Amino acid sequence: MLNHQNKRFSLLLLICALVWNVNVNAQKSYDIVARDIIDHANELMRGNTSVSEMEMIITRPKWNRTLRFKSWSKGIDYSLIYVTYPAKEKGQVFLKRQKDMWNYMPDIEKMIKIPPSMMMQSWMGSDLTNDDLVKGASIVEDYQHIIIKEEEMDGYDCWVIELIPNEDAVVVWGKIICWVTKEGYMTLRNEYYDEDEYLVNIERLSKIKNVGDRLMPTFFEIVPSEKEGQKTTMEFTEIKFNAPLNDSFFSIQNMKRIR
Repeated sequence: MLNHQNKRFSLLLLICALVWNVNVNAQKSYDIVARDIIDHANELMRGNTSVSEMEMIITRPKWNRTLRFKSWSKGIDYSLIYVTYPAKEKGQVFLKRQKDMWNYMPDIEKMIKIPPSMMMQSWMGSDLTNDDLVKGASIVEDYQHIIIKEEEMDGYDCWVIELIPNEDAVVVWGKIICWVTKEGYMTLRNEYYDEDEYLVNIERLSKIKNVGDRLMPTFFEIVPSEKEGQKTTMEFTEIKFNAPLNDSFFSIQNMKRIR
């Protein structure tokens, strides 16, 4: 009788182990799929390289402000931004190389290296941080990704994916939640949370257009969750992907020459 009970117990343990192993493997597979989705969505918006012109409108309860700028990027390591409007800020240049960022101000001919402690500061008075603008963190490499649900947004079926920072990652956000379309891997919404998981910013993406070799959102609206009447919008007026750009283009010397 005892031997029979032991066999039943052993069989139960084996079944539990198999079920646990299947669940673990399923979760690993699910996480891999989520990472691939974010990778596709990231590549869609970034490409190997990109050259673009954008208009930004900063809205506050009592005033609006418009900025225009050109932008060049290569992967996640290189980014250069040249402000073209308004006249007061025209000629300012921002450069990112790997984890370092610089700002060149031509009116006083001064080059400033932006320290990591300033990456969370507002860029040009907008609702974007320095880190948001140059994407100092990689949403693919610096986060763990989990599909938490599926739902419809703006007529598109979407995966809703939660991004949690890796323990050793140097990132700004404590959590990001992304809505990515099942067709075309277009990001339609991002929610950004601080380390205490309080919602800080909501980003909505729209005006989906064919920009040559891809279909993608071209309009971004960033709304702080607790600042009524405040938002920042950005829109691509021109964009071209995968143009040849050498690493040497993204140099401190070039910041003074770029137009």
